[in-house]
Amino acid sequence: MNSLDPRVNRLPAIGQPGQILPKAALDQLGTFEVFVQPKDGKAFQHEGIVHAANRDLAFVLAKEAFTRRFLCTSLFVADTRHVYVSPTTEGNTSAMDQLAEVINQPGTAEAYDIFVLPKRGKQHVHVGQVQAVLPQEAMWKAKQLNLHQGKVVYNVWAIRTADIRFTTEEEKDLWLTLPEKKFRDASDYKGGDKLKEFLERSKTT
Repeated sequence: MNSLDPRVNRLPAIGQPGQILPKAALDQLGTFEVFVQPKDGKAFQHEGIVHAANRDLAFVLAKEAFTRRFLCTSLFVADTRHVYVSPTTEGNTSAMDQLAEVINQPGTAEAYDIFVLPKRGKQHVHVGQVQAVLPQEAMWKAKQLNLHQGKVVYNVWAIRTADIRFTTEEEKDLWLTLPEKKFRDASDYKGGDKLKEFLERSKTT
C-alpha cells in the first residue's frame, strides 16, 4: 500500500526481515583523509577530509584545500574506508591500554602507519610504522614498541601503507611556489603596535 507521504514512497525496498541485501554502489564521491607535514622532520598530522572520485584526485584537492594558506613540505591521503580505528577513551584511560592482544597472525606481514590522538579536540599525529598482517595486530605492535612514548592517547588509527597516496620526491617542488604569506595573518598587521604609536603621537599634538 502506498503512503500519503511522498517521502515514504521514495524509500527503497527493504526486503524480508532478517534478509541482508547487498549494498548499492555509491552515488556520491568518496571520503579521503588528509595528512600534512608542515616542515621537514615534523610528524604528519591529520588536517581534515576531501571528497573525490579517486585517490589521485583527492591528493590534488587536498593540496588546494589544505596547503594554500601556510607552508607545507609534504602531504598524503588515504581512503577513509582504509582507516582502522580503535575505541576512543576518556580521562586518564589510554586507548593503547584498551587494545586486545593480537599476535602470530597467519599471512604475509605488510607495513602499517600508526596515528594517535594525543589530546581530545586535537588531530591525530603520525607516530611510526610497524609490520603486521592485520590492522588490529599493527595497533598491538605499536603498543609493544611504545610508539606513543608511554603517553596517554585517546584514539589510535592504523592504515596499511600501500593504501596511502604519498607525495613523491618529484612532486615536492609543488610547494616551492607557495612562499610564506604573512600578510594573510592578523598578527602581521601588528595592530597593537600601530595603536600604541598613534596614541603616543596624539599625546604630542
